[in-house]
Amino acid sequence: MSANSAQEHAGSSVRLYAWVWTWLLALTGIEVYLGYVNLGTNLMLTLLLGLSVIKAVLIIAYFMHLRFERLSVFLTLWPIIVLCIALILIFVFPDSFRIRDLGTG
Repeated sequence: MSANSAQEHAGSSVRLYAWVWTWLLALTGIEVYLGYVNLGTNLMLTLLLGLSVIKAVLIIAYFMHLRFERLSVFLTLWPIIVLCIALILIFVFPDSFRIRDLGTG
């Protein structure tokens, strides 16, 4: 770790954490508001999923202090993300198509 990046890491201030916390609070407020708005299911789920991903990235980067772990986090997380997506495609989607084909009536 170079001296410059060590100073940046140690220089995390309360103001930065307050800024991130404010954004997390605002995004949570938007998510709660979307729960009361009459939107289409697909649009609402897409918006909620997108906002949740943004919140997760902020939490991981700032509160878990992984903003400075570029390559190691990339090499660790991406294979796991690909595995999770593959498991969803293998196990969840076929079952949801079967339920759709059974019908509701």
